[in-house]
Amino acid sequence: MSFDRLIEAIKRTNNPTVAGLDPKLDFIPSAIKSAAFAKYGRTLEGAAEALYEFNKGLIDALCDIVPAVKPQAAYYEMYGWQGVRALRRTIVYAKSKGMFVITDAKRNDIGTTMEAYAKAHLGVTEVEGESLEPFGGDALTVNAYLGTDGVKPVLSVCREYDKGLFVLVKTSNPSSGELQDRRLEDGMTIYRTMGDMCEKWGEELPGKYGYSGVGAVVGATYPEQLGELRKALPHTFFLVPGYGAQGGGAGDVAPAFDKNGLGAIVNSSRGIMCAWKKEEGACEDDYAMAARREAERMAEALRSVM
Repeated sequence: MSFDRLIEAIKRTNNPTVAGLDPKLDFIPSAIKSAAFAKYGRTLEGAAEALYEFNKGLIDALCDIVPAVKPQAAYYEMYGWQGVRALRRTIVYAKSKGMFVITDAKRNDIGTTMEAYAKAHLGVTEVEGESLEPFGGDALTVNAYLGTDGVKPVLSVCREYDKGLFVLVKTSNPSSGELQDRRLEDGMTIYRTMGDMCEKWGEELPGKYGYSGVGAVVGATYPEQLGELRKALPHTFFLVPGYGAQGGGAGDVAPAFDKNGLGAIVNSSRGIMCAWKKEEGACEDDYAMAARREAERMAEALRSVM
């Protein structure tokens, strides 16, 4: 099962960190941008090339100490088909380096449309009898607020191709409580209800380490809810955003882990990608190693609370 591979990668690196690859041109060293624009001009293709080269440097520096990356699709889609191609190239390169790839696309639809999303990001597409892999991610983030109709198609693709999904449950943004904290007639919060649904959906994708292939997105900015959900959802693996730039720290994410120090992977995007801009003495040419040093600091902080 897909999350078995993720757990094994976390154990191998002793690091429950996923590096978010959410690049903006402002994050990218000028030398990389200059080379890309010299080749392709100040075009969407030039921008996409800069994103990919930036990502390659980060992946090379992180692949032996960080088990996973999480490219956010929007940062690639904004550069058109050229950016989408950079997303595909990034996924392929990260997997060639042995990293687990979580595609953060937050897809949300039902029936055959959701099946198409799932096949695009996790499965294969049939073209005149040929089975082709469009993106090749290992897991996909999913907005399940359309209910089971929007999740069953993904479960089928995950089962067929050994992939996983992370469902939005209690997100890290400040206004998440406007909907997710509301209570239903039975007194249960919406986020807790969604978490219980993850446990139920996960029965279709069991894993050998006790966690199913249906995970939950639960923000580091809500540590109390993290603890509540960890106790309530013993078979649901957590993807924890909100660490670092959004305000969450190691102490905040501690409730996400089980008694064995497993059960969650914590995301840092800007904190790792932009470390070269904040680290004293670091320069543009040192961006990848600055990212590595930040990832090592983050891993040590997480290990201290796991």
